[in-house]
Amino acid sequence: MPLFQDSLAILAVLMGNIIVADLLTRLPVFRQLGTSLTVIILTAVTANLGLIPTSTNAPPLYDGIFTYLAPISIFFLLLTVNLRSLRQAGSPMVLNFFIGVAGTMLGVLAGMWAVAGPKGFGELYYALGGMFAGTYTGGSSNLNAIALHYGVNKSGNLYAAAIATDNIVTALWMGVTLLLPQLLNKYFPRQLNYNWTAAEKETFEAEANAQISDIETISPTDLAMLIGLGVLGLFVAQQIAVWIPAIPKILSLTTIALLLAQWSPIQKLKGVRVVGIFCIYLFLAVIGAYCDIAALLKDGHLALMMLLFVSVLVLVHSLIQFGIGALLKQDWAVISVASQANLGGSASCLALTKSLNRPDLHLPGILAGALGNAVGTYCGLLVAEYLRVASWLVG
Repeated sequence: MPLFQDSLAILAVLMGNIIVADLLTRLPVFRQLGTSLTVIILTAVTANLGLIPTSTNAPPLYDGIFTYLAPISIFFLLLTVNLRSLRQAGSPMVLNFFIGVAGTMLGVLAGMWAVAGPKGFGELYYALGGMFAGTYTGGSSNLNAIALHYGVNKSGNLYAAAIATDNIVTALWMGVTLLLPQLLNKYFPRQLNYNWTAAEKETFEAEANAQISDIETISPTDLAMLIGLGVLGLFVAQQIAVWIPAIPKILSLTTIALLLAQWSPIQKLKGVRVVGIFCIYLFLAVIGAYCDIAALLKDGHLALMMLLFVSVLVLVHSLIQFGIGALLKQDWAVISVASQANLGGSASCLALTKSLNRPDLHLPGILAGALGNAVGTYCGLLVAEYLRVASWLVG
C-alpha cells in the first residue's frame, strides 16, 4: 500500500514534485530534460517507491485531473493564440510553416509504416501517431490533447516513452536547424546581409519575450474569469459531444478556445499562460504516477520502435521542409525557424533565432509556433483517425 492514500496528501506530493522539478531545471543537466519530463520522472519515482498510488490503485483524484484539469489547461494555453497577429509573421514564414506541417503528417504515416503500426506500439498505435502529428505541428499541448482524447494518458509507459523521445529529438533538432542554414548558405547563398542597430535588436527581442513570458501579475478577478471561462468552455464542449457524438470533445474545446482568443477582452486577461502551464504540470505529474519504471526500463522493444518511428518521421519532415523550401528559393534561416516552430514550438524558436543572430525572425518564429498550437490538434486527430482505418497498415 502507498504511504499517502488521502487525496489531499497525494495532491501535496504532486505540488512538491512540480516545485522540485522547476528548481532542478535551473541546473544544466535537467535544463536539457525540460520541466515537463522532469515532473514526470520525479512523480514516477515517488509512485514507484510507494509514496503515492500508481495506476493499479489510482485514486479518484487522478481521474479528476484527467477529466477536468487537463482539458482546461489546454483551453487556457489556446487562449493565448491571437490569429490576427500572424500578419506580423510574414507570408514566407507562414508558407514554410505549412510546408513543415505537410512534412510532419506524411512523416507520421511513413514512420508508422516502418514500425508496422500495431506490431510496433500495440492497439493505441493510431493515437500515438496522432500525438506526434500534433506535437510536431505545434507543440506539447497538442500532444496532450490527442492523448486525452484517446486515453493514452492512462497508458503511462507508452506516454512516458513518447514524451522522452519527443524531448530528445526536439533538443537534437535544435542543433540541426542551427547548423543547416550556415552549411547551406555556404554552398547555396540565399541570406541577405542585415545590419541592425542595437535599438532595433532590443525592440525585436522585447516584442518576442512579451509573447512567451510566463511571469504575470494576476488579480482575483482575472483568476475568477479564467477559471469560469475554462469550466464553461469544457461544459459547452461536453454538451456538444452529447448532442453531436461525431464531434470529439477536445475538438470542440479547441475551437471554442480559439474563437474566444480572437476577442479583445480575452486577449487582455492576465495569468492565462501561468495558470495554463501550472495545470499542464499537474496533469503531467499524474502521468508520472501511471508509469511503471521497472517495466519501462525492461521494454527495450518499445524504446527501439519509438526511436525508429520518430527518426523516419523527422527525416521525411526535413526532406519535405528543406526540399520544397529550396525549390521555392526561400531563406534558409526562415526554413529552419519554420521547421523548429513545428517540432519545438515558440520558445525553442526564440532560442534558435537568437543563435542564428536573426532578431528579425524572433517574433515571426514565435507566431508560427502559436499557429502550430492552433492547428496541431486538428492535424493530430485527422492523422489518428486515418491511421485507425488504414488497411495498408493493419493488413
